[in-house]
Amino acid sequence: MQGSSLQSNNRLGTVDIHFTSTAVHGTLILERELEETDLTKLIEQIDEDLVLSADMPRDDFIVSVYVGKDIGFYSDEYFADESDNDTGYSDDDEG
Repeated sequence: MQGSSLQSNNRLGTVDIHFTSTAVHGTLILERELEETDLTKLIEQIDEDLVLSADMPRDDFIVSVYVGKDIGFYSDEYFADESDNDTGYSDDDEG
């Protein structure tokens, strides 16, 4: 599962979950810092609601946590539109 919203009414961030044959790896990106107790509760909730519900065997759930802000959403359609509206920016313009 990728890009799951953690809460619908009060968005905390996103989580990407990847299953391997022995472990589950999660990347949790929070939009604001949480107290350690709230963070561990959130990770436990993700484990119970998303990881364990997948019903796949695992030895460990490994989570990397980051704090950042959402600066945009980009897709192939966005880049197709941008190439149609060429801005003239090139590598020579850096710096």
